Amino acid sequence: MSDIKQFDNRDIRSIWDNEQEEWYFSVVDVVGALTDSPNPRDYWYRVKKRMSDEEKSELSTFCRQLKMRAPDGKMRLTDVADMQGIFRIIQSIPSPKAEPFKMWLAEVGKERIDEIIDPELTIERALATYLNKGYTREWINQRLQAIQVRKELTDTWQDHGVKEGVEYAILTNEISKAWSGMTTRQYKDFKHLKKENLRDNMTTLELVLNMLAETTTELTRTARPIGLEENKAVAREGGTVAGNARRDIEERTGKPVITSKNALNLSKVIGELAQHITDEGKESRD
Repeated sequence: MSDIKQFDNRDIRSIWDNEQEEWYFSVVDVVGALTDSPNPRDYWYRVKKRMSDEEKSELSTFCRQLKMRAPDGKMRLTDVADMQGIFRIIQSIPSPKAEPFKMWLAEVGKERIDEIIDPELTIERALATYLNKGYTREWINQRLQAIQVRKELTDTWQDHGVKEGVEYAILTNEISKAWSGMTTRQYKDFKHLKKENLRDNMTTLELVLNMLAETTTELTRTARPIGLEENKAVAREGGTVAGNARRDIEERTGKPVITSKNALNLSKVIGELAQHITDEGKESRD
């Protein structure tokens, strides 16, 4: 999916790769926005020409070519890079506009080093970030627990012969399909998400059921599956437990558990759920 983004009133062509779940940005457009060059294509050509062989080799790892609509309206191959690649390219451009990006990169690097030295800082920073985004403390507590549950699950998968990366994603999809009826990508599409974290866009109830599904950890420790295929069966079993709970809740409340709402209106969703629970409690007392 192609899109036009704005930076300093300049158009930046971009394209969403649904498989990689990454935005790719036109390098020429970024160069033009940062340098105000009348010919950003030529400027980028000269930047590449000045690069050492080692830098050119590095460039090939994060820069690729995709077809984008050119000024003449035709689809033409152009150099593109993901967010990490764009930050790397910015470091090669002597522009005052690039300085804020370089300072941001330095700050991110420092934070990462601090977190390696003191991992508790990661939790504190996550808590502060969620609060600043407007999440309730109740939701945040549930989210932090979900992170712990997920970590325990991936550690258990690793102990049972599952490879990090693609195989983790396959098993996560098996769990997701079993409890929600959707793969992770389908779930994200349902919530109108791109790169955003799916769990950060769940309601408290969605988080709870997802955590229940990921207690597949205990089933894995009991069944002791080895390798991807054996772990698939256990993953589906764990997801089914949460799927049964979801259907039971929906039958009792008459309302779907899974909502298309995302973090933009999550506070409203949480408020509606809290009100629903309150109303249910009043009805039971009456």
